[in-house]
Amino acid sequence: MGAYILRRLLLVIPTLLGIMIINFTLVQFVPGGPVEQVIARVQGEGDVFSGFAGGNEDVGEETFGSDSEYLGARGLPKEFIEELEREFGFDKPPLERFLNMMWNYMRLDFGESYFRKISVIDLVLEKMPVSITLGLWSTLLAYLVSIPLGIRKAVKDGTPFDTWTSGAIIVGYAIPGFLFAIMLVVLFAGGSYWQIFPLRGLTSDNFEDLTAMGKVLDYLWHITLPIVASTIAAFATLTLLTKNSFLDEIKKHYVMTARAKGLSERKVLYGHVFRNAMLIVIAGFPAVFIGVFFGGSVLIETIFSLDGLGRLGFEAAVARDYPVIFGTLFVFGLIGLVVGILSDLMYVLVDPRIDFEKRAG
Repeated sequence: MGAYILRRLLLVIPTLLGIMIINFTLVQFVPGGPVEQVIARVQGEGDVFSGFAGGNEDVGEETFGSDSEYLGARGLPKEFIEELEREFGFDKPPLERFLNMMWNYMRLDFGESYFRKISVIDLVLEKMPVSITLGLWSTLLAYLVSIPLGIRKAVKDGTPFDTWTSGAIIVGYAIPGFLFAIMLVVLFAGGSYWQIFPLRGLTSDNFEDLTAMGKVLDYLWHITLPIVASTIAAFATLTLLTKNSFLDEIKKHYVMTARAKGLSERKVLYGHVFRNAMLIVIAGFPAVFIGVFFGGSVLIETIFSLDGLGRLGFEAAVARDYPVIFGTLFVFGLIGLVVGILSDLMYVLVDPRIDFEKRAG
């Protein structure tokens, strides 16, 4: 197993390098870079993309050259543009910029945000609590509900219970998370009906003055609606995955043998079937957690006014804040690859019969 883990760890390097190369290359062809963002703000246009509506043929070659790389820079001195390029590092060739960036990342130097004047690491740490809350509690809730429900559906396969719960699950899966979040706000956060839950933040303004138990209750009170909204899609998928996995195992010969020996249905189900059926469910844990933690919370954070990594990534992409974009991409890509290795270790922990080294050989 040690050799397998070592091979997987070594594969992390070229995989992560490939991710960074592809994204860095794509960014070079995307209009509206940081320099154009600054120019748009200087000229009071507010949004850089308004500069792409149409060119101005009166702009002379003596100011910006015939190709005029920055369409929004009309009327600004060429020296000002060159100074912006030097400040952002765009006076160097793309290859040199990429190599410098990767060398800094290897030394855990992720630079400073172009527009926030704060280091990328400090910015990520500042937003991390919100994303940890959404990712951890959403994944935990999904597993706590989906696994018992999926097992129950497998045991009651074909019964009215299985039918109506499947209908409810399909409806839940069909509703987008952000739409479900809006429904929760309308119903329970003072939208049109009941003012039961708060709409903003993770804690109340008087959080520091509360007792220990009061802080816990206040925290749970604030996260209830965001967690429920972000769990709905994972809940549906995980429940059906658990049910189908158990159905496949229940039909196997070892289950019939266990029943023939006189073991109770509960003993057969949880003593024999559970371990084998849960393999595929456990393997999906990293994907569920990473999906909620990194990518699935942008709209949820916006609706509930939570300032987490989802909004950070979206705002950095819109503002073309490259240090934030590439720094978070590198860190989260590395975490995702390592979590993939941990999922393999979880396979072995649940079922010691699995040997990845023999399979690789």
